[in-house]
Amino acid sequence: MRRGVLQSFVAFGLLSLFPVQAPAAPAVKLKAELGQTVMPEGRDGRVYLRVGLEGIGPEEEGARIPANVMIVIDQSGSMKGERIEQAKEAALMAVERLGERDVLGIVAYSDDAYVLAPAGRLRDTDEIRGGIRQLRANGRTALYAGVSQGVRELRPFLDRYKVNRLILLSDGLANVGPSSPPELEALGREAAEQGVSVTTIGLGLGYNEDLMTRLALASDGNHAFVEHPSDLVRIFNEEFGDVLTAVGGDVDIIIECPDGFEPTHVLGREARIEGRKVSLKLNQIYGKQEKYVVVELNVDDARAHGSVEAAKVEVKYTDLASKQRSAVAGKAELRFSNSDAEVKAGVNKEVVAAVTRRSEEHTSELQSQNRIS
Repeated sequence: MRRGVLQSFVAFGLLSLFPVQAPAAPAVKLKAELGQTVMPEGRDGRVYLRVGLEGIGPEEEGARIPANVMIVIDQSGSMKGERIEQAKEAALMAVERLGERDVLGIVAYSDDAYVLAPAGRLRDTDEIRGGIRQLRANGRTALYAGVSQGVRELRPFLDRYKVNRLILLSDGLANVGPSSPPELEALGREAAEQGVSVTTIGLGLGYNEDLMTRLALASDGNHAFVEHPSDLVRIFNEEFGDVLTAVGGDVDIIIECPDGFEPTHVLGREARIEGRKVSLKLNQIYGKQEKYVVVELNVDDARAHGSVEAAKVEVKYTDLASKQRSAVAGKAELRFSNSDAEVKAGVNKEVVAAVTRRSEEHTSELQSQNRIS
């Protein structure tokens, strides 16, 4: 047998013994787009970059990542009536939605925080249900203590390859212990550093929206407002839809711009800007849900000619199913024109809407800081 044929035969045999696996399909889809795809020729200006990340959910219904969930329930006097009853109903629903692979714990608070159900694997749930049903509303509101206790309870179970989520059910008032929006925002950042996202669900009119929103955003969690207690179950269902479809974690976003494009700030999220490079982190990405980042770019008139690449985007994340680091990349291109009609037609309404939302959130935050100072 000729040597080349023999080598091929041996190689084929080795491949049969050790089959080469195809690379896994990405769990995250990236979309980078500008608020304007066409800008005036030869003029400096400003353009917004929107980076959207959408999770690609598992094809099999049961192939989800286990979840570590802590529910923190406000049982202070202001929660009397329908609010505490609906909060209890939502917590009972969580017991039904989670399974034996998941971890669940319950913390309640009024004058102080206490553990109603220690965090642990869901097996015998009768005791948990009984404790939830016995909750009564009275006393003051130690919100900070409740969230802190919840994070401590989750700590022994934290796993970068699982969903780590604290869900706060409250009318958003705080009058015991640290109670200002900046203090709660700092608590959210501490939770995020440990890998915990805090979702805040505000109940009823008159709650402290700024406090609840900043706690959630600082930890890369969600925030929802429930005007009528009867809507709480629907909101809670939506939240658990996220919790049970996490696909990517430990997300690093890196945006690099060429000469002539200067990133000035990121709207609504904490980020680091070093020269023409922007970097920021997100905790997790969920299936069929998009998270996005908006960056403001200043455009130098010297670069305002022809067609250019305005930004390169790279996103690195941990695939929670394979437990491997993965990456996706994209870019945003911009063209310059002397035609007013082309410039007008180049407006991306979706990006403009995202900029408006982020700007309103930023304005609200500044107004709150001014009231506090």
